[in-house]
Amino acid sequence: MVKVPKQVDHAARRAEIAEALRRLTATRGLEGVSLRHVAAEAGMSMGLVQHYFKTKDEMLLFAIERRSQMYEERLKARLDAGEVPSTPKAILRAIIAEILPLDERRRGDWLMGVAFFIRSISDSSFGTALTEGVPQLFELFAVLIRQGQDAGEVDKSADAMHESTILWALADSQGTNIVMKHRTPDEAMSTVDYYLDRLFGSAPAG
Repeated sequence: MVKVPKQVDHAARRAEIAEALRRLTATRGLEGVSLRHVAAEAGMSMGLVQHYFKTKDEMLLFAIERRSQMYEERLKARLDAGEVPSTPKAILRAIIAEILPLDERRRGDWLMGVAFFIRSISDSSFGTALTEGVPQLFELFAVLIRQGQDAGEVDKSADAMHESTILWALADSQGTNIVMKHRTPDEAMSTVDYYLDRLFGSAPAG
């Protein structure tokens, strides 16, 4: 009987390695994590990890790029499943909720972003990978706010890009407060809701 070679899902292997890195970064920071640490966390050999990532930096850059991709995939899945109403306000809230460290998984994502931010100060390649999606995020926020204006939910005089910048600043500050235990996740989301309720309830009646 001829044995059929086992098919290896290389994308899944790379994702497993990136997930192991995320977990370790959340507790040790980037500088305290080596390829050997990641291999042990992922339950793989050092050689297997090096087969997919020749250097630690290559692995780190892949992990931060995958983080952004996972944000998009999780939000799309929630929209497709009908968990999030397809209204501008609800979508904005869902994006912020996905980004904020509201549970252990999202806390790990948030802390990995913090660790990459620190690394990017001395390494421009990391800075580019970390921030290249920010303008698109601001524009997405602005598009959703403009849709709210078209629907008569947001005051026409509001500057959509300025509002999107304020929303991001709000999310960033609340994420830090959650991690530092200055506020609970519920309190942070209550503040986000307060802002969104004001923004989407500011259109003049009639």
